[in-house]
Amino acid sequence: MRVLSVTQLPFCRPAPRRGRCLADTPKASGFFNTGNAPLTNKTTGHIVICMARANVREKLVTAGLDTLYRRGFNGCGVEDITRAAGVPKGSFYNYFESKEALGIEVLERFWQSGGPRLKILRDHTLPPVERLRRYFDSLADVLADWDHQTGCMIGNFSTELSNQSRAIRERLSLILTAWTRAIEACVREAQKAGQTRTDLDPASIATFLINAWEGTCSRTKVDKDRKAVEHFREIVFTTLFR
Repeated sequence: MRVLSVTQLPFCRPAPRRGRCLADTPKASGFFNTGNAPLTNKTTGHIVICMARANVREKLVTAGLDTLYRRGFNGCGVEDITRAAGVPKGSFYNYFESKEALGIEVLERFWQSGGPRLKILRDHTLPPVERLRRYFDSLADVLADWDHQTGCMIGNFSTELSNQSRAIRERLSLILTAWTRAIEACVREAQKAGQTRTDLDPASIATFLINAWEGTCSRTKVDKDRKAVEHFREIVFTTLFR
């Protein structure tokens, strides 16, 4: 099974920590800004600890993304995630208050990993409908990379956790809103270019496309092939767009 490649996010909020690393203190901040203070053994020891903590946390996030994506939120436990990360189970709660907290971070990481694909929708060297076609083709490639076993984590969490976790449901709502707006902008351009109906609200079209795509992702998990993707592509790009 291919492991999804993810990128480090600058805005991921760290979980509450029992102690502060040297870099968190005002004195240390001045040290790193000026470079005038001597680098003592004590200082380097603190830096190594900070780096080790960050490394363990990243291992948990990466393993959590892979495990939760493949097995679902309720299909695995904290021990499964720590085992996949290669860290002691007890270390988990040094970085995350709960499995739910990790789930929120993993969901955000999954969403942000799709950022490069969203750029396709803003590529003004291509007609808007071609951008939409290439964008959904790129999402289909992700499904194929996972052998049509996993679907989309956004849809998976929506069906599995919307009635179970308010925090995850609220994060899903924010993600779906941002996703809709990104597609809506491209749909609006398609309307101006005469490539789709103008009697429909572009936000409604964008919402429909996401809903239809998530249904497609769920069907690929059942059929274990790309037939649902082919049906989505055929209907959307021969009837809704021209």
